[in-house]
Parts: sequence; C-alpha cells; structure tokens
Amino acid sequence: MSLKEIFCQDRAVEILQRSFAAGKTAHSYIFAGKDGVGKFKTACEFAKLLLCEKPVEEKGFFDGCGKCSSCRAFDAGSHPDFHHIYKELLEYTREGKGKKTPVKVPIDVIREFLIEKVSNRPVQSERKVFVVSEAEKLSIESQNALLKVLEEPPAYCCIILICTRLDRLLPTTRSRCQTIRFGPVDEEKIIEKLVEAGLDKKCSQYFARLADGSLGMAVVWARLELGGADLYEAKKEIINSLAGCEYADCLDLAQSFLDGSKQIATAWAELEETISKADINRRASKTIIQIVISVLYDAMKLDVTPTRAIINFDQKQQVQEIADKFGAEQISEKIDEAYRMLQWLDANVNEKLIFEHLLLKLVGSGKIEVL
Repeated sequence: MSLKEIFCQDRAVEILQRSFAAGKTAHSYIFAGKDGVGKFKTACEFAKLLLCEKPVEEKGFFDGCGKCSSCRAFDAGSHPDFHHIYKELLEYTREGKGKKTPVKVPIDVIREFLIEKVSNRPVQSERKVFVVSEAEKLSIESQNALLKVLEEPPAYCCIILICTRLDRLLPTTRSRCQTIRFGPVDEEKIIEKLVEAGLDKKCSQYFARLADGSLGMAVVWARLELGGADLYEAKKEIINSLAGCEYADCLDLAQSFLDGSKQIATAWAELEETISKADINRRASKTIIQIVISVLYDAMKLDVTPTRAIINFDQKQQVQEIADKFGAEQISEKIDEAYRMLQWLDANVNEKLIFEHLLLKLVGSGKIEVL
C-alpha cells in the first residue's frame, strides 16, 4: 500500500504532503477521527515515507519508494526505527508478564516503549517514528509522562497519536501536537468495498449504514459475516425481539444478547489474534448495543422525518412498531441511556448487568427508575 491508496482521506493526506514537501513535518501529531476511517494506515504509510531512503515524487506527490532497504524492512514489519505502541505490549514490559491487559494504556508501556526509546538515535533511517494506538485511552499519568517528549522531542523523532475522542486528551497534550482530522468514508464507497469482498448488496448496504462512515468497522463486520458468525441474522433477531419486548421478557432477552455477544466474540477472536480477549468481548458487546442504538435512531427518524432513509431498511415494520410505542423525546432519552451503556462497557461493568439494565430502560416509559 502507499499514501496514494489511502481511501477517502484526501484532505488529511494533502496536509501531510504539504508539510513533507516544505520540510516542515511536525514532531508530534494527533490523527483524530472515528474508528476505521484510515488513521492508522495513513500513519503507517506516512511513517514509511519519513523513513524512506529515496522518497519518490510524482506531480508534487511524495511517497516511499518501496524498493530501498528501509521500505523493504518496513513492509516486512521489521524496521528498527518504527515503533507501534499499543496497550497489549504490557505483557512485554519489565513487570508486566502475566498481567491482564487493562482498558487504559498503561504508563509502563509508554515509559518502556516510547519515552526510554526516544533518546536512542535511529538505527537504519535518519528518523524514528512512534505511532500510539488508542491514544484516547492514555491515562492522565501516561499523558503527563509524555508531555516533555511531545514538547521537545529529538529532531529526528516523529510521534503520532491515533485518537477517536479528542476530549479524552488533556489540553496540554493537544496543545503540543498538530491535529489532523479524518472524516467519515462515503456510504457508497463502503458498499462498493464490501461487495468486492464477497458480501451481497443487501448486507453490504446494512453494514455500511450501521458503520456510519467507518470503513474499517464495516469490513470487520463483513469478515465476521463471511466467516459464518451470522451477524446479519443476529441483528434481525434482535430487532424482532425489541419490537415485541415486554418487561417480563427483559431478563431472558438480556441473556440472549449475552449469548449472541459471546458467539460474535468467538468469531472475532479468530480474525484479530493480536487483540486481547477482554477487548474482543467489549467490541462484541458494543456491536450488540450499536445495533440497538441504530434501531432507536431509525424509530426517531420515522417519528420525526418518515421520508428519510433508515439503517434497518429491511425491517421497517418492526422499527415502526418501536416508533409507535414512544415519542421522539422518549426515544432520545433511550438513545442517551444506550450510549451510557457503552461507557459502562469501557468501565468493565458486568456485561449481563449492562444488557439487563439497557432492556429494562428501553421497555419502560423513561419515567421508571431501574437499578
């Protein structure tokens, strides 16, 4: 892959190209945007360009040559001057062996794999590049430890923080970095990619809309579907259940959600072997809640603007039944509650409790307090 092949992020790539051409590449960047829109791939290809021995230029566009020893090492995943920092590296810290991967990026990972390595001069190239995944999960302690490095890194060093939530970064962290924003990918482009991957048009359209501009997320869901996870059928069952759900059904349905989440997680773990089991479980549960949120958004659309396209276009009748039960204001409150459950997942609250709480709140009028 090359920078030219980065999908639907022309503005971000153009900013990087201008800085490289002018010899004014920043020492610290934040690549900000939702998951799955190309932030990490862009960071990797930009790193490859920065490390390349003989960058090529064509009509004002710079890219790695792909042929020098640096590019070959980068493509092989063995470049000594490229460092990818992620929380699962805790296992390889001095005191981390056997420790469970936490939700936050541990300070030991930042200290041992970034701060301690920054001062070492490049081995193969003239520069060193550090890419930090899930920077929004950096603890306050980790961010404070990074401040000096972000403010005064060695001239040969470039640090890129990959972030989905800028509000989770301290103002002091943001002020020391150049922020480049990545926008959502066009729905039709996502559909095109999913169809090319072998998914039928109906499923492709659904996953594209559910992903809301995240090509990466849509591709993962498509891979799960093609791998036999039956995610599309699971979502249809979820919506059918929600349309007719009563209080007496909530606990049984919560167990059904939990079972479905475990099934998705099992299939997901086979696709993403480098991600911790805890993170896989959270992502699977989040997928279930995202499906619920999509139904609520659709119900609110049908109540307020019935002519607008909905995500669950293939189950419009069931969505309408949900819309008929509650007004737009109540549905909005239920959407807020569902988003709160996503925060509970990140806080490691028991998943069954989350699903039970969510369903009891969804079925209620919004005036009954549960738990």
